[in-house]
Order: sequence, then C-alpha cells, then structure tokens
Amino acid sequence: MNLLTTEYRNPSHYFRRRTFFILIFLFLIVNATVLSVWHTGFKTETAITSIPRVVVWIFSNMFPDARALSRLPNILEKLVDTIFMSIMATTTAALLSLPFAIMGSRSTQINGFFSVISRGIASISRNIPVAAWAMIFLITFGMSSFTGYLALFFSTFGFLTRAFMETIDECSNNQVEALRASGATYSHVIAQAVIPASVSQMTSWILYMVETNIRDATLVGLLTGSGIGFLFDLYYKTMQYKSASLVVIILVVIVLLIEFISNTVRRKIL
Repeated sequence: MNLLTTEYRNPSHYFRRRTFFILIFLFLIVNATVLSVWHTGFKTETAITSIPRVVVWIFSNMFPDARALSRLPNILEKLVDTIFMSIMATTTAALLSLPFAIMGSRSTQINGFFSVISRGIASISRNIPVAAWAMIFLITFGMSSFTGYLALFFSTFGFLTRAFMETIDECSNNQVEALRASGATYSHVIAQAVIPASVSQMTSWILYMVETNIRDATLVGLLTGSGIGFLFDLYYKTMQYKSASLVVIILVVIVLLIEFISNTVRRKIL
C-alpha cells in the first residue's frame, strides 16, 4: 500500500522503474538473439544474397506442369479426406468439450473438485502441440488416418474446452444467477440459460477450429502418412516439385475459401 501511494505521488519514479525493466528485457532479448545466431551459425549476408537464387528456383520448379495436373483427381481425393477428418475431429471434440466446460466453468461448476479436474485436463490437452500429439499416437497406432484424427481431436478438445468455459462465464452468468434465485434445477439452468446464451459464440469457436484443423491436418499428415500432407511429403521426397507445388496451391485456395465461408457464417450468427 505504501509503495503504491509513493508511486502515485511520484509518477516519475514509476515511469523510471518501468523504463528500467523494459530496457533489461530488451537487453536480454538482444543478447539471446546474438547467442542464437552464433550457436546456429546463421549468416545474415548469406541469407540475403541467396534470395535471388531462391526466387529463380521457385519460378523454375514450383509451377504445375501437365504431369502434375494429371494427378489432380488423386490430390483432390486426399484433400477431401483431410477436410472430413478435420471436421470429424472438431465436431467430436466439441461434443466432449461441452460437458467438461460446463463442469469447469465458475458459473456452472458442480463443485470445486470437478472444476479443477476439468480445467487441468483441458490445460494439458491444449498445451501439448498437435505435432506432439501426432508423435505420441504415431508410436502407439502407427501411420494411419486414425492417428491423425486422434492428434487433431485431443488438441481441439483442450482448446474448445477452455474457449467454451470462457464463453459460458461471459455470456450466461446473469441468466444463471437469475434462474438459481428463482429455484430452477441445475438441468434447467443449463438448458434454459447456458446453452441458449452461449450457442452462437460456441458455434463461432467450432468454425474457427475447423479451418485451423484443416491447416494442422497437413502437418499431421506429414507425420502420420495420411491425407494431403502424405501426398506432399511423397512428391517432395521424390523431388517431384511441380506436383508438390500443385498440392500447396490447392491447399492455399481451399484454406482461404473455408476461412471466407467461416467468417461469413460467424458474422451472421454473432
């Protein structure tokens, strides 16, 4: 209390302290960057002088030819598999996330124990990267579409559980208190306050995760041998760069299209 009072009475002291900590932070960042450059042997001048050669190589090798276009049906088939796998992982994770979010939310929790458990499971699942999930299940289930699905499912589950918890806390707190004061049962509170107040925002989060998972599914496919990521890995490793470029182009187009559709739907429902 005395420290706060002193700082309010002497604002210049507060700003000097703040500037001091900012300078220390910048000093540490700069030194960490220099150390990283030295440790990795990164040479800035080499990177800059290599840019023209990289651009020439891209324009020479990364445009689809007739042979690459002949593989378009197979690429589209794998793309459809990737999209469906992403949608399935997102929707099933959302269904499981909802009860965990209800138990973990501060406004709808059953008791403190279940709230801590729900938040802990969601935190662990969310903070493990999707690539790490893919490697974990790759060891267990081998290279398959099911492995890719599990990796997307668990990373999505953690993210959506946390997002649903925050949505419930923000959107339904007043309605929950009003229904509880009127003597409504717990199931009525959930059905008449929590779900109606939160469903639009939850749908928005689900759409966001669908488009995110389509991007992540490509990386997962590289590790698990599934979907369009597997085709890109195959073409790249066999130096069929024109076919690999066609995979990249189609993936960019479909991601932009899905993002456009998702943003349109979110604007309509929010």
